[in-house]
Amino acid sequence: MNKMILTAGPSITKKEINYVNDAIKNGWNNNWNFYINKFEDLIKNYLGVKYALSTSSATGALHLSLLASGIKKNSEIILPEISWIASASAIKYIGAKPVFCDVDKDSWTIDTNKIEKLITKKTKAIMPVHLYGTPSNTVKIKKLANKYRLKIIEDAAPALGAIVGKQKIGSNCDFSCFSFQGAKMITTGEGGMLVTNNKKLFEKAKYYSEHCRDPKSPLDAMGIGYKYKMSNLQAALGCAQLERIDTLINKKRLINKWYNDNLENFTKVKVTKDPIYGKSIHWMTSIEMANFNKNKRSRFIKELRDKKIDTRPVFSPMSSFPMFKKINENNNAYRIGYSSINLPSGHNLTHNQIKYVSKIIKELL
Repeated sequence: MNKMILTAGPSITKKEINYVNDAIKNGWNNNWNFYINKFEDLIKNYLGVKYALSTSSATGALHLSLLASGIKKNSEIILPEISWIASASAIKYIGAKPVFCDVDKDSWTIDTNKIEKLITKKTKAIMPVHLYGTPSNTVKIKKLANKYRLKIIEDAAPALGAIVGKQKIGSNCDFSCFSFQGAKMITTGEGGMLVTNNKKLFEKAKYYSEHCRDPKSPLDAMGIGYKYKMSNLQAALGCAQLERIDTLINKKRLINKWYNDNLENFTKVKVTKDPIYGKSIHWMTSIEMANFNKNKRSRFIKELRDKKIDTRPVFSPMSSFPMFKKINENNNAYRIGYSSINLPSGHNLTHNQIKYVSKIIKELL
């Protein structure tokens, strides 16, 4: 293999190029938000939700969701131990405390059997993270949230199109937050989206996102707000991507199938699959290596790179970071977080490339 097989990569066609060119030429003055409005409408229609707010990132969407939910300083929010740090960072932005729950050994999402024991009088929300496009079991999470009157704020950053039962992720929780960062399946370069069915929550989030402007005097502010806006140019790219979402999801699922087919009888690795309660979009197909630790994984990543295969480590357990207190009993998270990698999963991969990656994995292990 002469050229590096990259971990991620978008699918860009003439449709995306034409939309962005149109936004560059015509998306100003009276048309400054044409593609922003269109993008938000496309998301609402796709998910079947009432309200959508485009943002500069999923992190910004999470922050706005927490603010709009009225979660106060020193409150507690339960989230899975394994996620990109933005999940916990957004909680810290508002002065709340992230409470890390272990993850399920198969789906790598929050272990719904371990949430209830973490709920205290200070708990105000659960933040499921749909890791690498695999949905959390939101049916079970909603039962707990209803029982204890908690908000559900989904970090659905890489999971647009994932399904639990017959419902798309993002369609039935208090807030759901998506990412369109450059490596994601649907990309706007950088960007995010906040969705909800609750008008009051939406209006509050929008208020904070516009610097708490006074609706009666738009250049005056009524509080300390934020600017997490998406540009019209980014939204133009997102519109074209979203109009092709079924094609993009099908390719991601096909890539995952190819890996599973090629590695199914190789017992030294475990390839990610759909959970029994739903369907993943398989943004990143990943593997857990048997009896690996952090150092062995680092060496393995280097060996793969020497063979022109780009991979990256699965997110480390967040309680392992210096700003948090380590939680030793989160055994699944510490095992998975130190023994797993994301495989090349970009849209432009061919079956032959997947065969090559699988072959090299077998040889090296």
